Amino acid sequence: MTKADLVAKIASDTKLTKADSERALNAFLGNVTKTLKKEGKLTLTGFGTFEVSKRKKRKGRNPQTGEAINIKARKVVKFKPGKGLKDTIK
Repeated sequence: MTKADLVAKIASDTKLTKADSERALNAFLGNVTKTLKKEGKLTLTGFGTFEVSKRKKRKGRNPQTGEAINIKARKVVKFKPGKGLKDTIK
């Protein structure tokens, strides 16, 4: 599913226009991003938890050449599904 498909589905389910649905989706995504940047964690009860995690620097290999490379430390976002989502997908 693409973002456009999701916007269309939201519009269909809520009887909003596609433009209003897209603004709502963009507002949601923007607020998730801001919260993760500021607080590092966002929990949507029943759906799941988004959390910023730090990865340490490490050694890796270039798969094309086999050459050893250094991979920099960085932050990544992890998602852990909640019970409601897990039960729905079973």
